[in-house]
Amino acid sequence: MTTAESAPQPSAPVPSPSGPAPGAEFDLGALLAERGAERYELHARHLNHQLPRMLHTIGFDKVYERAEGAYFWDADGNDYLDMLAGFGVMGLGRHHPVVRKALHDVLDASLADLTRFDCQPLPGLLAERLLVHSPHLDRVFFGNSGTEAVETALKFARYATGRPRVLYCAHAFHGLTTGSLSVNGESGFRDGFAPLLPDTAVPLGDLDALARELRRGDVAALIVEPIQGKGVHEAPPGYLRAAQELLHRHKALLIADEVQTGLGRTGDFYAYQHEEGVEPDLVCVAKALSGGYVPVGATLGRDWIFKKVYSSMDRVLVHSASFGANAQAVAAGLAVLSVLEREQVVAGARATGDLLRTRLAALVDKYELLADVRGRGLMIGIEFGRPSSLRLRTRWSMLQAARKGLFAQMVVVPLLQRHRILTQVSGDHLEVIKLIPPLIIGEREVDRFVAAFESVMDDAHDGGLVWEFGRTLVKQAVVNR
Repeated sequence: MTTAESAPQPSAPVPSPSGPAPGAEFDLGALLAERGAERYELHARHLNHQLPRMLHTIGFDKVYERAEGAYFWDADGNDYLDMLAGFGVMGLGRHHPVVRKALHDVLDASLADLTRFDCQPLPGLLAERLLVHSPHLDRVFFGNSGTEAVETALKFARYATGRPRVLYCAHAFHGLTTGSLSVNGESGFRDGFAPLLPDTAVPLGDLDALARELRRGDVAALIVEPIQGKGVHEAPPGYLRAAQELLHRHKALLIADEVQTGLGRTGDFYAYQHEEGVEPDLVCVAKALSGGYVPVGATLGRDWIFKKVYSSMDRVLVHSASFGANAQAVAAGLAVLSVLEREQVVAGARATGDLLRTRLAALVDKYELLADVRGRGLMIGIEFGRPSSLRLRTRWSMLQAARKGLFAQMVVVPLLQRHRILTQVSGDHLEVIKLIPPLIIGEREVDRFVAAFESVMDDAHDGGLVWEFGRTLVKQAVVNR
């Protein structure tokens, strides 16, 4: 018998002969102080060289020094209101103290993480909390991103049904890895990457088109964003429930992509919950679950689907992710859910979103260039359209001839340059700005955005500096053809 005295004792760490010399420890602060000013040059040289070029062209090549909540600050102490939230990642804003503390705590705990051959408590606890908000679902797979959550759903649906084809809606965006790209409704992303998975696009809201495809008998699932990020188009009332009934009648599944719309973005925990009776078979979440710190994605599903995929011990690793369910990611997720629940963030997003959307919608009759304001919660689309007056119509036509979407960009740029508000267009070739700010904004941020937006629209209708920038964009668009 091994006694406490005879049991192996942990030995003191032995310095690696190839490790850093004493006094030469890694100093992140010193590195940033020494090289931080090279940020755009480094990116152009070693990463995507077109990104700094694009940022410079539209005047977005700013240098932000720090961030907190819904704001950035530059080196001069100027604040910038973030109405983009990292494309929805920063649901709680930047550096939320509860999430920060959770990450400090999990690092200090020195957990035996990612051994691959044990079951740590944190993933199970996060799955349990997510399923509380998804009572008709039973199990969770954790990956590392939204596109990976979608990939998981596609694989599970095809295996569980034994069918190859997945339907998606025109203009959808579900990610950019190969499987997710197969259900991406934007040809600009798909071009040059064929062959992809068997897939077919159907118009959002078109039940007849869905029924026609289902009658072929080879459809595994329909994947749908309850509110499409590209253009901010909501599924018509009753569509999701009717689609679900059609799918189940043909033994196919409904996949809800809630990567951007989930976790309170639209004023409910999930966007599909706006329609009574909708219970997707698989649900994808990510973005805001990370707290803005550690990438994490989750695919929630029905028990029978998971049990079919993981049907025996031989198949225990048939779908897995090396970094999936790591302690830092799931700790951040647990902290995010705690904040959402304790601070009533979802209800706040609904109220603030209603206020912002109502105030913007009231401007449609004031500005002839403003065509529509739509959305739910804090996911709002502002669409611009052809004006009625001859003077503005001539300028609008000039922009449209060069490249559709330039007017929306003309609004985005002065919002940043003059009013220090970060926004962006909702997709290529669209005259739509999408607002997806942190869910924690309130009336003060609504006032600031609406005042700035009115100022830019006044200038656009008066023929001011907005159109000068438009000429620059037209030249750039012509050069890039």
